[in-house]
Amino acid sequence: MHLEHVKIRRALLSVSDKTGLVELATALDLKGVELLSTGGTAKAIRDAGLPVRDVSEITNFPEMMDGRVKTLHPMVHGGLLALRDNDDHVAAMREHGIMEIDLLVVNLYPFEETVAAGGDYEQCIENIDIGGPAMIRAAAKNHGFVSVVVDVDDYHPLLQQMDAHDGATDLKFRQKMAQTAYARTGAYDAAVSTWMASAIGETAPRRRAIAGTFVQEMRYGENPHQAASFYANGDTRPGVSTAMQHQGKALSYNNINDTDAAFELVAEFDPANGPAVAIIKHANPCGVATGATFSAAYERAFQCDQTSAFGGIIALNGTLDGETAEQICQIFTEVVIAPNATDEAKKIFAAKKNLRLLTTGGLPDVRAVGQTWRQVSGGYLIQDRDNGFIGLDDLQIVTERKPTDAEMQDMLFAWKVAKHVKSNAIVYVKDGATVGVGAGQMSRVDSTRIAARKAQDMADAIGLPQPLTIGSVVASDAFFPFADGLLTAAEAGATAVIQPGGSMRDAEVIDAANNAGLAMVYTGMRHFKH
Repeated sequence: MHLEHVKIRRALLSVSDKTGLVELATALDLKGVELLSTGGTAKAIRDAGLPVRDVSEITNFPEMMDGRVKTLHPMVHGGLLALRDNDDHVAAMREHGIMEIDLLVVNLYPFEETVAAGGDYEQCIENIDIGGPAMIRAAAKNHGFVSVVVDVDDYHPLLQQMDAHDGATDLKFRQKMAQTAYARTGAYDAAVSTWMASAIGETAPRRRAIAGTFVQEMRYGENPHQAASFYANGDTRPGVSTAMQHQGKALSYNNINDTDAAFELVAEFDPANGPAVAIIKHANPCGVATGATFSAAYERAFQCDQTSAFGGIIALNGTLDGETAEQICQIFTEVVIAPNATDEAKKIFAAKKNLRLLTTGGLPDVRAVGQTWRQVSGGYLIQDRDNGFIGLDDLQIVTERKPTDAEMQDMLFAWKVAKHVKSNAIVYVKDGATVGVGAGQMSRVDSTRIAARKAQDMADAIGLPQPLTIGSVVASDAFFPFADGLLTAAEAGATAVIQPGGSMRDAEVIDAANNAGLAMVYTGMRHFKH
């Protein structure tokens, strides 16, 4: 049986994060609640001049082993787990002098924070909480009679409940808190098990747990009939989940997905080598460029595909300035993300109330290890993040004609972009800017044709005598299975090709390149992005 309202007469508080503790304890004391506590929490309450009893007084057993053993005791767990309407439970409490605990307030040792701060193995192990999760699970199970609070954000709702119900909480509130509590211990265990798998080199553990913390509810998902929410996994890597939003309406499901794609792409370009700008639409780049300034880089990226850029996402690898902000404002843009933005840029964007500006404080390390996962029916796939990197020394020249230095630089540029284009991916690049992008086609030949067609369309739109694919280089995310894709690129004007190699027909493709006078290099690495 569950009681609709349960008055809180006795509370056990044991928190690692002391934020709001004194205020909560003061409010509970004023409501006549007896306070029990442990260690540093008890000291903080006592130092505030509030009455509090140490748990060791209740258990008649001292805290020991550096605090590892203090609440793991029947006097505590009996008070949390006893069913108040069960005669046998009540009799057992009386026989053993067990006191009812009506409220448990616990937050856990900072395990996740210790890992994020680079703690060593022993430090991380020591910051695994045992007594806290045990009490949380006990209180949550007995939510018919016990309120459990695990987040500082829920202190105020708890006090509101008690004010509304004469010192009691209602069943709906206790149920919600119990669900939150189990989710917290689940996320905690997920963090521990995931870290430990990595620490001991277990790449395919028998069980994996994935957890996140609620950030915001979306208006809808990819489509209006789909509900959606955004959760953060605690990763401090700079990106959309850690960014500060300076203005504009809330991000949508698609905004977050596309902004993530944009920022991960632009991070491929080291700011030490100059400004880079990426424009993304539907998670695919429609223009990427470098330049002497961000203004110049943006203009060149925009010229790749002005039509697709409308309503897109723009990412920069450095500080957004006023001049570039003015240019961006000339068309409708959903989101701009950058490590930083000047006050002038923020002021210019302020006139565009629907334009979201996000700053991250830095760029993610594209070479860092990490994992990604994708849901499928009945489970999910997990893999290493694609942190593959190719430099000049890694390229194998396989044609009679060697690429020029300029072609080599453009091929590496195109290769970085192709990594972030949906397969089958074809990317034409000239002078450090994309001039045609073909994405997501079932045939690589079709991707090649689409990219060339887009280049022709843009040449017509801006009055160029010929498309910029003339004299460009081309990247393919995977090998050309037949020579026809390569020859189509040559027809579009490409002079050099970068591709992984590894096809059964490599010899045929190399011969075709030689016959067409193309230079071609192999990377030995592919970048499928499905």
